[in-house]
Amino acid sequence: MRVIQHRCARLYEWTIAALAKAVDCRTDVVCLQEPLRDRGGVGINHTAYEIRKRNRVWMAIRKGSGLLVEQRTGSNWGANDNVIVTDVSRSGENIPRIVNIDDRRDTQSGGSQARKLDWQKVIPERESVLQGDSNAHSGRWEPTCHRQWNATFWAEVIHENGQEIGNDGQRSQCCTREDYEGRSVIDLT
Repeated sequence: MRVIQHRCARLYEWTIAALAKAVDCRTDVVCLQEPLRDRGGVGINHTAYEIRKRNRVWMAIRKGSGLLVEQRTGSNWGANDNVIVTDVSRSGENIPRIVNIDDRRDTQSGGSQARKLDWQKVIPERESVLQGDSNAHSGRWEPTCHRQWNATFWAEVIHENGQEIGNDGQRSQCCTREDYEGRSVIDLT
């Protein structure tokens, strides 16, 4: 199974480009953070993907992939507007739970919805892949990090739930921020 993730910065062009790249690569699951927000009931539908939407995260499942998808909804499963928890299976395959995260501080409360979850419920006694826009920087997953920022919470989630860091420390091939000329390591996976 092939899974990709992309932070779309709420831009139509980036959201469509991520889905187009996924079609080219025959990707089964596309995890998007900050996708284009529906405006006036106008949103995005795609001929190749069934899109499951939350406020800040979307998960697109390739039609005809043979995947059986069970989206875990409600706070008892660890889902909210910034997190999608999805169990995926295909005949004869044991596929990890996929958790798509956008760890962003809420402007009204000042807190993070992702950090309010009971992560031991989100990550049960089964393999899970946590990925997304964690907005966290640490030398553990970003070798060139000079100052740890926003990382303690995620380091504890990783440690307490027996997770492994899947980042390879490679820098991205494109600028990840318009106001920053350098390259950065892709967010924590």
